[in-house]
Amino acid sequence: MYLWIKAFHVIGFVSWMAVLFYLPRLFVYHVENKDNHEFVSVVKIMEKRLFYGIGIIAFLITYITGISMIILNPDLFKSGLWLHIKLTLVGLLTVYFFHNWIEMKKLHSQIYTKTGKFYRLYNEIPTIIFILIAIFAVVKPL
Repeated sequence: MYLWIKAFHVIGFVSWMAVLFYLPRLFVYHVENKDNHEFVSVVKIMEKRLFYGIGIIAFLITYITGISMIILNPDLFKSGLWLHIKLTLVGLLTVYFFHNWIEMKKLHSQIYTKTGKFYRLYNEIPTIIFILIAIFAVVKPL
């Protein structure tokens, strides 16, 4: 059963990361085309569907399966510092995820305080965190 949970954890995490890679890119399109109301209305729908239709579900699957694995195998905490670092990174990713929600709400309220350049740089945060999580989960260097 543990391996099934782990498989769904990986599926959930990959899906969650897809949202975190794409949603800020939609923010770039949203901001850079703010005067094109028809285009922005389509982007708003895409942002909502991505966040609520995939993001929240993937987030919950990732968390539920991750917590389940720890409950089923609490000795993971004794396996090294890698898990503590990975969980800290997941916490940062969670903050980033909900910050995306805040940014989406602002954009949907037509509050444009950030530029497309900002969102392009902002879009790099989940990439860096993803690379570190993958290293700590697979290589377990500490």
